[in-house]
Amino acid sequence: VVSGSRDATLRVWDVNSGACEHVLVGHVAAVRCVQYNGRLVVSGAYDYMVKVWNADREECLHTLQGHTNRVYSLQFDGIHVVSGSLDTSIRVWDVETGQCRHTLMGHQSLTSGMELKNNILISGNADSTVKVWDIVTGQCLQTLSGPNKHRSAVTCLQFNNKFVVTSSDDGTVKLWDVRTGEFLRNLVALESGGSGGVVWRIRASDTKLVCAVGSRNGTEETKLLVLDFDVYENLK
Repeated sequence: VVSGSRDATLRVWDVNSGACEHVLVGHVAAVRCVQYNGRLVVSGAYDYMVKVWNADREECLHTLQGHTNRVYSLQFDGIHVVSGSLDTSIRVWDVETGQCRHTLMGHQSLTSGMELKNNILISGNADSTVKVWDIVTGQCLQTLSGPNKHRSAVTCLQFNNKFVVTSSDDGTVKLWDVRTGEFLRNLVALESGGSGGVVWRIRASDTKLVCAVGSRNGTEETKLLVLDFDVYENLK
């Protein structure tokens, strides 16, 4: 397990013993996001930097510089590092060289959530939109918006080769067609006025949808909603 902290360090832990095996020092502000593929650690921080580490040697291999504000989200597939920032950009980096391959522009605020599979990136943003990107070409393939878009910040997302599932602090979970960008339906719709319902996190399988829901001001305990989920049945 690799953890990042407000003390600007990362720590590598043995899950069996609970012992801290390595401490990675180099950031100068809070570490916001971490990815680990068993070989390399990638970290994003409030110092605007993304770092690539060899954890076993406690060595920083690359410092990826280019963002002009805090880094909030990361994805790492072993070849590409993708970082999302409060500067509204998403950057695609080569993990071996540390070079920036593409700067993806189009969002208006911080990218709070991303998922990367097979060179396709889905990004969810505080501007309430979701975008589909080809990270090889740097092209935006779809923007999931329109009259049925989320009304406020996107909090989490998940996708496969057919569908995108997104959640928001507007209290909804939405289903989209990943190829066309078409809105298909609301899967969850909570009362969200005032301090009302927020969907913080989601995870979907072929048969279940799990949602972590709470309130904006913490007046309600966070709960897990577990829903029977058949995407094809939901489309009938």
